[in-house]
Amino acid sequence: IDADALNIISEDVKILKKIRTDFILTPHPGELSRLTKLSIQKINEERIDIALNYANEFGGILILKGAPTVIASPEGEVFVNPTGNSGLATAGSGDVLVGIIGGLLAQGLTTICSAIGGVFLHSLSADLYVKEHNEYSLIAGDLVDYIPKSLNFIINREYEKEQM
Repeated sequence: IDADALNIISEDVKILKKIRTDFILTPHPGELSRLTKLSIQKINEERIDIALNYANEFGGILILKGAPTVIASPEGEVFVNPTGNSGLATAGSGDVLVGIIGGLLAQGLTTICSAIGGVFLHSLSADLYVKEHNEYSLIAGDLVDYIPKSLNFIINREYEKEQM
């Protein structure tokens, strides 16, 4: 659940309790602020605790986008993504993230594995793009173009050969 859907849900957050299947929320701090009525500053200062608290309260996986991106489950698991850069703050980037997560779900990965893997691939794509270009020119379509490179980077264990 991303972008405009989050804005609609922020009008009645209790609707999340009616969802009877696994779900993933993908807010940036501004969207989470609208959902929780917390300040953006507080969210940024307490990213991990707030992500865990609201994943539990909402009953779904919460991906708090930003630096760093935090993935929290309602069961109390938390994962901090080590990849990514400011180029991800571009129009359509969240749509690419949701598409990657959807693709992983369609391949049979669990919801939490799809969230973690999707965030990692999305952010790694941005990092690999920046190695060749820069974070200022990154657009959403570039992320899509770099997904195969990110997969090869992982499959070929290139992370063992170089420092990101």
